[in-house]
Amino acid sequence: MSVSRRDFMAMGAAATAGAAIAPGIRLIELAQAKSPEEAVTAAQRWGLLIDTNKCNKGCTSCVDACHTENGIDHEQLKGSDATKPQWIRKVEVKDPNTGYEHSLPVMCQHCQEPPCVDVCPTGASFKRADGIVLVDRHICIGCRYCMMACPYKARSFEHEDITGQKEYAPRGKGTVESCTMCVHKVDRGDGTTACAEACAKEGHNAILFGDLNDPKSEIAQTVRSKATRRIREDLNLDNSVRYIGI
Repeated sequence: MSVSRRDFMAMGAAATAGAAIAPGIRLIELAQAKSPEEAVTAAQRWGLLIDTNKCNKGCTSCVDACHTENGIDHEQLKGSDATKPQWIRKVEVKDPNTGYEHSLPVMCQHCQEPPCVDVCPTGASFKRADGIVLVDRHICIGCRYCMMACPYKARSFEHEDITGQKEYAPRGKGTVESCTMCVHKVDRGDGTTACAEACAKEGHNAILFGDLNDPKSEIAQTVRSKATRRIREDLNLDNSVRYIGI
């Protein structure tokens, strides 16, 4: 079988990237993590609803909880914004006309039409049937096309060696990473994410997780009864993360 130089280099880079990740479950395997009778299907569409009216400007509990849950060393966060992991970040938005300010968390928006998946040359970026967008770091070659394609700046490139990884959240130098919507907790049946849990614990209850396809779920009922928006709705990406008050 003949292999072009470009394909050979891509395979070599993929192998190198994979070797940098500690042994453990691969994110691609999470797409098939359940038993056959509980396989991931499009019957569910997991999403987040964030009420910016309840989001406290000085609170970072959702960010801190995400880092702890996914094994992101807080020492890594002392670097510049260009190099530190940003699975979720707090953003301050101000209306120049009225002076009204919003504080809101921004993470991977888990688009139904994800640009990151479209541009990925290896298939490392993929979307599960239930709408969760993930990166398989074992086949990510670190090209960063997905980072350029993401209009939300929701992905990070890992520049440093990683230690103390969580088995359910493999990370590796030379690969791209982003919010997984706590896919391990979803598949475990926890019914929430680390950020939503932390927000509720602080008493803000600004983040609601649930099945957008289930008309009986709290998130679906809230979306029907209140005005919600997606960030950059003009792109028609059909995000699974919605906001109130922006």
